[in-house]
Amino acid sequence: MSEPRSDVTGPRIIVALDFADAQQALTFVAGLPPALCRLKVGMELYTAAGPSIVKALVDRGFEVFLDLKFHDIPQTVARTCAAAARLGVWMLNVHTLGGMDMLRAAHDGVAGMPRPPLLIGVTVLTSHAPADLVQIGLSADAQGQVERLAALAQAAGLDGVVCSALEASGLRAKFGSAFRLVTPGIRSAGTAQDDQQRVSTPLAALQQGSNYLVIGRPITQATNPLAMLQQILGEIAHY
Repeated sequence: MSEPRSDVTGPRIIVALDFADAQQALTFVAGLPPALCRLKVGMELYTAAGPSIVKALVDRGFEVFLDLKFHDIPQTVARTCAAAARLGVWMLNVHTLGGMDMLRAAHDGVAGMPRPPLLIGVTVLTSHAPADLVQIGLSADAQGQVERLAALAQAAGLDGVVCSALEASGLRAKFGSAFRLVTPGIRSAGTAQDDQQRVSTPLAALQQGSNYLVIGRPITQATNPLAMLQQILGEIAHY
């Protein structure tokens, strides 16, 4: 079991805004204090609302994780990451399967910004089961594949990776305390997994070494989202 990550400041929970349009997202976040959570803008919301939704959330005092998993030729990714950084995002991600040249270009694309965001690499999606990895031609198990891609991300200068809590302990031991681990697939005990395969409770994920917990439907679809957020914060309050 890993030690608590004392080098991380600010909210540990990132609420995933999986909404179809800007108005739904803004209505929802009106009930959440920025001091309690960060927010994730993914492909659905960004495609529907564009950069303006990111700016609106930043203007409301939230730190935003832009989760678009950039994966393209190096020059395109470098320019796209720079454009994302200019929106004022706190964190953004690229797909590590883009390879070393692309990852280094992404790093260089944000490094010169006045306030560069955290740059995180996507490894293996938490919706992937072992059979899915075989189907897409990845012969290693999830842990081995994640560790290989995380090593690539660290060598390229990225700040960390997205991983499941099941891989977090091994990554923490191998890559040290400064390497950020962002964990989706978080579900409180007794709740539905939905389309996630490699899941964990909030406390267990932190105990395994995760820095940040991405939580969507358990909060966004709760009868009282703020109460649910506060309940989860209570579960991890002493860690």
